[in-house]
Amino acid sequence: MGWVMVGRPRVVATVDDVAELEALARSARRDEADRARAVLLSMHGWTSGETARAFGVTPDSVRRWRTWFMAEGVDGLRAHPQAGPAPIKSEAALALAREVLSGPVADRPNWTLPRLQAELAARSGISISKAQLSKALKKGGSDGAVPVIACTGGRTRKRSTGPG
Repeated sequence: MGWVMVGRPRVVATVDDVAELEALARSARRDEADRARAVLLSMHGWTSGETARAFGVTPDSVRRWRTWFMAEGVDGLRAHPQAGPAPIKSEAALALAREVLSGPVADRPNWTLPRLQAELAARSGISISKAQLSKALKKGGSDGAVPVIACTGGRTRKRSTGPG
């Protein structure tokens, strides 16, 4: 049986590729930035295992990113829109939340996830779970908008009655 020697990855890039990788490494999107940094580290002799440990991913992920880069260049490392149907419920929930939370704080009721659920059902007939509503509010819209609010999922912290 023959042995396979595993060596350091060989990534070849032009000066322009390196400049694009360095720019992508500063991306606001962490996934894109991590992929670009991983390829740059590979160019500097890091192994897949070393790079994977640095980013908290598997060595196979690092190998996949290098393959994408070698096949498609820097564009292969960029995030692509997810396939599938439009997030109708989440978008409707975000629009409602923005509307009801836009008024002055003194003039509006306290909105909880169950109250937002009920209001959405009453206004549009759309039902959405508390979990999906919470994720939608935390994430923001598909248009990249800023999240509406930080949700606690309807839970409140209990006040401590003990010492200290």
